[in-house]
Amino acid sequence: MHEHEGEAKINCPTFQKQEPIMKGLTNKINTNKEIQEKAKFAEELQKEVAVLLSCPDHKSENLDCKNCHFIAMLRKKAADLIIKAKKLV
Repeated sequence: MHEHEGEAKINCPTFQKQEPIMKGLTNKINTNKEIQEKAKFAEELQKEVAVLLSCPDHKSENLDCKNCHFIAMLRKKAADLIIKAKKLV
């Protein structure tokens, strides 16, 4: 398997800037054992996802934009669940 195989190939400067930040936060969430720490990174992830979801260059008919929003919404939902779990602890 190639190093970048399976990664999103979205031709957008905003996505290209946000993706490494979001991946880093996702890794921190996944490797942390404490729910409080996971929630802290999830809150940061929500802010980074919001940049994509509020992109002024979004065009609903553009496939890159559709894929970007799909990925952003998945990450938002995951972050929301982690934050909800923190409130239950």
